[in-house]
This record gives sequence, C-alpha cells and structure tokens, in this order.
Amino acid sequence: MKTKAVKRILLTLVCSALTIALGACSGDKAGGNSSQITIGIPQDIEDSLDPHKAVAAGTKEVLFNLYEGLVKPDSSGELQPAIASDYSISEDATTYTFTLRDGVKFHDGSMVTAEDVKYSIDRCADTTNGDPLVAAYSNIKSVNILDEDTVEVVLNTPDSDFLANMTTAIIPASNENPDTDPIGTGPYRYVSRSPQENFVVEKFDDYWGTPANIEHVTFKVCANADSIVMDLQGGSIDMFARLTTTQASQLGDQFNILEGTMNLVQALYLNNAVEPFTDERVRQALCYAVDPQEIMDLISDGKGTQIGSSMFPAFQKYFMPELNDLYPQDFEKAKELLTEAGYPDGFAFTITVPSNYQQHIDTAQVIAEQLKNINVTAEIQLVEWETWVSEAYTNRNFQSTVVGVDASSLTAAALLSRFVSDAPDNFINFSNADYDAAYARAEAAVDDAEKTEAYKECERILAEHAANVYIQDLPCLVALNKKYAGYEFYPLYVQDIAKLYIVEE
Repeated sequence: MKTKAVKRILLTLVCSALTIALGACSGDKAGGNSSQITIGIPQDIEDSLDPHKAVAAGTKEVLFNLYEGLVKPDSSGELQPAIASDYSISEDATTYTFTLRDGVKFHDGSMVTAEDVKYSIDRCADTTNGDPLVAAYSNIKSVNILDEDTVEVVLNTPDSDFLANMTTAIIPASNENPDTDPIGTGPYRYVSRSPQENFVVEKFDDYWGTPANIEHVTFKVCANADSIVMDLQGGSIDMFARLTTTQASQLGDQFNILEGTMNLVQALYLNNAVEPFTDERVRQALCYAVDPQEIMDLISDGKGTQIGSSMFPAFQKYFMPELNDLYPQDFEKAKELLTEAGYPDGFAFTITVPSNYQQHIDTAQVIAEQLKNINVTAEIQLVEWETWVSEAYTNRNFQSTVVGVDASSLTAAALLSRFVSDAPDNFINFSNADYDAAYARAEAAVDDAEKTEAYKECERILAEHAANVYIQDLPCLVALNKKYAGYEFYPLYVQDIAKLYIVEE
C-alpha cells in the first residue's frame, strides 16, 4: 500500500468535514448561570437509563455520575469504599462482607438500606429470564442481610477478583421504573432527557461524599463528528472527549487539550460465524495484511498503543505486548493463507462502522487500503449508533466492524468473558473449547499467579486463532474550555464530571 494514497483519503475526509453545515448538536446552550457546563457526547443515552441494563460504553460513562456501588474505582484504578464504608473477604475468597456507610441517601431523599443492597445484587444475579444482568454474578450463591448495616455475599466458588464487581449500582428496591426514573446515590441527580438532544443532571446536595463543584451539567448529543470543532469554537459545548488529532489541532487557544488513553480494545471485529470468517486462515490473512502502526501514524500522528489481543495496557499485569509481534505485516503470507482457504483471488466483505466515531471511520478507511494489497475489497458501511447496537451488537447481523470494546470493571474478566462460546455478549461468535477451558481455570483460581496465567492463555488463544484483527488502545484527546479545570483520566471508560470546577478569573 502506498502511504501517500492513504493520506490523501484521510485529507479528503478532513476537508469534507470542514464543509459540512453546523447542526449536529441540537439546541442552544443555556446562558446566565456561571455554575454550569455543557459537554458534548457522540451518541444519545438511549440503550437504557437502568444502570443494570445499560450496554453502551457511552451510556455507562455518563451514568457513572449518577450511580454508585458498594465500592467505586478512583482515577488511579484503586477500588475505594463507597456505599460500603468497609468490607472483608474470607481467606478462601468465597464470602464478601460489607458494612454499609451511615447516612447515604438516594436522589429521592430516601436512605439506603441493607434491603436495597440485597435487592440490587439479587436483581443483577437473577437468571429467571436467562443470563444474569452481570455475568460474574452467576457465581453468587446467596446475598444475606446480617443486620441493618451489614450485607454478606456468598459465592459458589472462590473468586479473589470479585470485589471489582461490587461497583454495580445500588438502586432503591421501591423504584419500579429505573429506565425512565433513574435514582442513584452519586454526586449528580437526573433532571431530564430530550431524545437525540441532551441529557441534563444537577448537583445532588445531599451527596454523602465530596460534593460536585458545578451545579448544572448538560450532556449534549453531537452525533455528527464533522461539526464537533465548530460546536466547540462556537461555544455550544465546553468540553468534548475523544477528539481526533486533526480536530484538536484546529481548536484555538481558548481550549486546553488533555491527553490520555481511551482504555478500550479497538479492533476489526470479525463475525466468526459468517463466511469467510468461519475459516481461521482467512482471519489470520487479514491480521498479516493490516499494520497497526501505520494506522496509528495516519489517524493520530503515531499516538496510541498497539495491542495484540483483547486487553489494554491499563490492566498492567495482564497486558501482553509480545502478542503485537505475532502478525508482522506480510502480504505474501496473507495471500498464501487465502489461497489455502480457497480464496486465491481474494474476496469482498463489509465493515460496518458507527458514523459518530471519527477514529473508527478513519481506521476502517486505512484498513480498506491495506487490504487491497492482498486483493481483498472492504466496503465501509456507516450506520447510526442505535442501528449498530441493535443490528451488529445485539442481533450479530454483520460481517465485520471497527469499534472499541471497553471494560465494565477493573478485572480481566470484564474484557475476556465475552469470548466464552456461550456468553450472551459474544457478539463475534467466537467458539473455542481451549479458550473456554482456560477461562474456566482463571475463574476457579484463587492464587493470583495462577489466575493471571490462565487469563494470559485466553489472550494467546484469541491472538493465535485470529478471533479479530487487533489494532490499538486509542489516544484520548479531551478539549476543555479554559474556563474549567479538574479533568481526570481513569483506567476505565469513565467521565467523572464531579471533579471539574470553574477556574477563578
């Protein structure tokens, strides 16, 4: 592939973006109140306001500000007591006992009780309608109220990592409609939602912990990636996370550009149950044809971290950089594998990409150019985010897609559990008996070294069998108007708005 040709394609995308009319962000910014901020988000909060049912990372990162679990992660990746003020874990890692914090209120003014905690955990563990809402909760044997301040969670088998799953939101047992009336304990409370326009929250004055600094927050839907720069410059939004390097370079000096990582696994995800990707050799051929470093060079000036499997660097002890070397770019090797698989002249397929994520669109464009070197034609199909969630993710109706997969908790299982053959969120339909066995060993292990090695074996299997074409953990560039400060990056896909504050002039 000629690098100049790819640069011309991306330049065309950028130039086209500058000519598209303003209008992705709906509504005008509210004025007058200095204690407010408007934050642009790339998709509507519509898969579910119920924290136990929300799937999209973009939804969960917003709901992070409304809900809390017994523990919650901080920006360094450590789990801190939240609704629970203290906890203990039995030596055999089967019993977790939590002491509830005094005086924690829900947003409706009611006090959090042990009954609410039991209800929330039981609700996520319930298998009446199929799989539990939280996969790890299938290991729960019982949830017991020991007294009004103490709740015990007993597991069927030992799990030394189970504490990380206790970040699951605690909600009132009396709330019959959490999807339309979200009530949590977080630093912000829900005010309103206008579909395809905005999601509004306000500071919760009775929050038990360090209070939020900004009174009113509007998350404004900016579904058109091409107008984000204009929306920032025009003042209709004060902040936007996950800009491209091109977008960041176009902003004026009224913005600080903060740099971190997205903490996700970006890949060309392949539907292993749809031809030609049922054949491992075809999947491996694509791995040999795609050069992640060239993708990073072209779409983000070399920023980002190459990943060779479904694990990103923030999970330090599990991350395996050596897997990056498994598939060096080798067009001849790729062609040999295609010939063996019965595709000597290549083939054509479709990459379905959500249209509101410019980084994924740009990545798909570069991949399509690289694959031309092995006579494979990739047609890029842009779809709205809601369509991607329903068709690609839920119904598994796709050939391939470029997206980023995040971790819902600070555990390796949060990234690897979805590839177990019968996992309900195994949207790529990966099925491998050795993988299932390795994952089972990881789940059962109490010894940390044994557990870590089993999870690494899962990563090796995903890479060696080319479950997907792994690319990178994308850089995260955040534009924040200089009127505000306090933004912190997390090792999870999170936006902690409570830390933001207004800079004194």
